[in-house]
Amino acid sequence: MRRSLPLTLLLAVALLPGCSWIKSWGDPEPGDPAPLVEFEQSLEVRRVWSTSVGDGMGRAGLNMSPVFASGVLFVADHEGRLVAVDAETGRKNWELKTEQPFSGGPGLDDDHIYMGTIDGRVIAYDRSGGAELWNAQVSSEVLSPPASGDGIVVVRCIDGRVFGLDAVSGRRLWIHDRDVPLLTLRGNADLLIRGGFVYVGYDDGAVVSLRLSDGSQVWSQTIVSPEGRTELDRLADIGQHMVLIASDLIVSSYKSRVVSLAADSGRLLWFKDISSSTGVVVDRTNLAVSEKNGDLWMLDRRNGSTLWKVDQMTNRGLTRPAFYGNYVVVGDKEGYLHWLDSDIGSFVARERAGKDGFAAAPLSVGTTLYVLTLDGELMAYRAGAAL
Repeated sequence: MRRSLPLTLLLAVALLPGCSWIKSWGDPEPGDPAPLVEFEQSLEVRRVWSTSVGDGMGRAGLNMSPVFASGVLFVADHEGRLVAVDAETGRKNWELKTEQPFSGGPGLDDDHIYMGTIDGRVIAYDRSGGAELWNAQVSSEVLSPPASGDGIVVVRCIDGRVFGLDAVSGRRLWIHDRDVPLLTLRGNADLLIRGGFVYVGYDDGAVVSLRLSDGSQVWSQTIVSPEGRTELDRLADIGQHMVLIASDLIVSSYKSRVVSLAADSGRLLWFKDISSSTGVVVDRTNLAVSEKNGDLWMLDRRNGSTLWKVDQMTNRGLTRPAFYGNYVVVGDKEGYLHWLDSDIGSFVARERAGKDGFAAAPLSVGTTLYVLTLDGELMAYRAGAAL
């Protein structure tokens, strides 16, 4: 089975047969992190609770972010722990130690939790108590959280195949196959299901729309071509998080591009030369994105025009941002949470959640911001009027 390798081995790996994958939050450029910006804190931020939810993600680059539903946070770790946490208090509703090698998830629907594993299985658990309901084999390691809609669970594997499974039984319904490049950033872009279609971001810089019912391709659009003299130069992975708002699908790529596409046809609406593997986040007409070099951008999502840009966090390995009220929050690889005014991009607060960075982007739900550190601490923060 093909596995991720450290960045220091990339040049050697590029000359070997087979594939390899690399991944780190924010894909920082070489060099020391920029010093912390000095500013006068104008927003009060407070940690509400903290609880341990396992051993974390280590630095394997697994796509396992906390998911919120009906007042509960569902969290998993790479050693097979699955936990349901009361989002208000931080108390554990239940905890399951499966010893499964989880690699992607959790994915949710009304009744189920779906997890993917390194050894190519998709497992469904009961959402209310964690009982295992079914276990289905797919072709290879599951890269991103399973997505579900209309009674179908969709997963993407490390070999480029996308599977549609019956949500009740796990029975295979369809397969969509696509070749993947020799070297990628692990290619764990989230799947997005909406209106009977599945949107898939691939390692070769393409976004594809599939019919949810049978996996047939509707359209394919290349965001950026994997060009260059070396395999490293040709990295063009689609960013982890895509957004569909109204009829616009907004996507980022590791190789210098954020784009907006017409969701029904894949037609290019606008593009901006920004490199990001962490993806984008949208609040009304604002679009926030962390660039791989540490710049934080705010764009108008309707046309891609720049509203502001912060270039004072170079090499800090930023997570994907999150909107929190009138603020935007981003984490860095040293465990700091940076709070900025979403209108003008000025720093208003900073809190340190840990020393080793974050396993996922901050998750904003109502008046609470949730973060998961690399060592498995799940924390809740509130700020301003929410205190």
